[in-house]
Order: sequence, then C-alpha cells, then structure tokens
Amino acid sequence: MTLTKYATISVPIDIKNRLEKAKGKKEWGEFIISLYTETQKLRSEKAFTELTEILTQEDLKAITESSKEFKENFAFR
Repeated sequence: MTLTKYATISVPIDIKNRLEKAKGKKEWGEFIISLYTETQKLRSEKAFTELTEILTQEDLKAITESSKEFKENFAFR
C-alpha cells in the first residue's frame, strides 16, 4: 500500500464555495483533473477551429501532400 501525499491550495472563500457547488460529490483531485482535461480539450478545439478559418483548401492540400511525402521518404539510418 502506498501513501498519497496531499497539498493545500489557498483560494478565496467565495471561489471555494462556487467550486464545491460545481464539484458535487466528486473528490477534489478528480474534480480538478476533470476541469483541467475539459480546458485542454476546449483549447485544442478552439485552436483547430481558428486554424481551419485561416487555412485555405490549397494550404490544406499542400500540408497533406507534404506530410505524405515526408512519411514516404522518412527512414531510420
């Protein structure tokens, strides 16, 4: 059996109250990881959306061809 180490994070009481309400019956660690995971997912989706708005069909085709060519020519020495 391994013992888990814990840390305390100081936050303003009003923030803690809001977070406690949002976390419901989840453990704090589980809740914070779920917040982090969701944030990373949303950031990734936003970046993808922004990228698709910037790139043209020609850009996407060139990237695809370049990637395909790289994979075909890549070899370990």
